[in-house]
Amino acid sequence: MIIRRATISDAPGIAKVHVDSWRTTYKGIIPQSFLDGLSYEQRTKLWENNISDKPSMIFVAENEGEIIGFVTGGKRNTNEEAGASDLTSIYLLEEWQGKRVGKKLLNQIMNVFLEQGYQKIYVEVLAENKTRQFYQYYSAEYVKTVQLNIAGEILNEEIYVWNNVEKVIQQSK
Repeated sequence: MIIRRATISDAPGIAKVHVDSWRTTYKGIIPQSFLDGLSYEQRTKLWENNISDKPSMIFVAENEGEIIGFVTGGKRNTNEEAGASDLTSIYLLEEWQGKRVGKKLLNQIMNVFLEQGYQKIYVEVLAENKTRQFYQYYSAEYVKTVQLNIAGEILNEEIYVWNNVEKVIQQSK
C-alpha cells in the first residue's frame, strides 16, 4: 500500500471511496434517501474539480492499483484564524478501516501542514460518527458542537483541534 498525492485520473477511485464510505459510515445517521442518492458520476465530477483546484491537498491510499482511502486538507472559508488550517476529510473503504491506513493518511497530511507552517489544525465530525474516536486517539481536543442540516435533518457536528502538529506526526508514525 502506498500514500501519494492525488492526480486527476484518481477522481473515479476517490468518488467510489467517497460514496461507499458515506453509505457505510453514515447509515442510520444521515437520511437513507440522501445516501441512496449519492452517485459515482456526480462525485467523480466533484473530485475532478477538487483535484484541479491547485491549493487543495488531496492524498490517496492505493493498494494494488485500487484507491482504498483518501485524505484532504486546506483552510476552510469559515476558518479565519491565523496560522490554522483544516483536515477537511478522511475516508476509507469499510474493509480497510482499522488497518492503519487512516493513520498513514493522517501522518501524510500533517507533514504537509507542518511544511506549510501550520501548528493548529481543526477537524469537523458528525457527533454520531463513531470514527470521531480516531481523532481523539490522536490527541484532537474537543472545541464545540454546532448544528448542520443534511437532507432536512438537523445533525450535531463536533469540532476538534490539534494544537501541536509535530505531536500528531510523532504519534501517527
